[in-house]
Amino acid sequence: MTAALVVLATLSLGACGTEHATAGATGVTMTKGTDTTPSPSMKASPYVEPGAGDGAPHYRENNGFRIAGNMSAASAKDAQREADRIEPVLKRLWQQRMWDPKTVRAAMLKLGYQEESFDAKGNLLRGTLQVKPMNSRFENGREVRPEGALVGLRVHADACVTAFVQKTNYQVSTNGPYPEAGCFEPPAGH
Repeated sequence: MTAALVVLATLSLGACGTEHATAGATGVTMTKGTDTTPSPSMKASPYVEPGAGDGAPHYRENNGFRIAGNMSAASAKDAQREADRIEPVLKRLWQQRMWDPKTVRAAMLKLGYQEESFDAKGNLLRGTLQVKPMNSRFENGREVRPEGALVGLRVHADACVTAFVQKTNYQVSTNGPYPEAGCFEPPAGH
């Protein structure tokens, strides 16, 4: 019975919260749902991984694709220099209420950046700049894409400038690249 409970608990933890095993007086009961409250027999581990955002065990392991890489001091300095060049341009565009990707791309190209281009296999041919529409999100039960543009500038292999400009605000920041997504932070998983 105890061994079966351990196996079921292990399997349910890997299923992203779709099934949960709980110990009842007469045995193991499987329930559907997203209740994450541990039963008395399945307390959370006291281990908290170093750097865990919300204190959850294995946060970094499960969200590693959303954690930016580290920048060297020299690369961070170069990235900040480029961020300082981009910020006044985006501020001006925001004040002029011009945040569509085409306009933002044209303004970034005027700064001398070259847009990235890739071959058929996805290998980078040239360029360091990406400008794209804002990411879509769910709002009131439907998918919407806000007006605005995202900017990603690869300064070095370990350094990026990321920015956005939209109706409500704009922002420019520096970060290391994301393991699977380059300069842009990937959307959350499931």
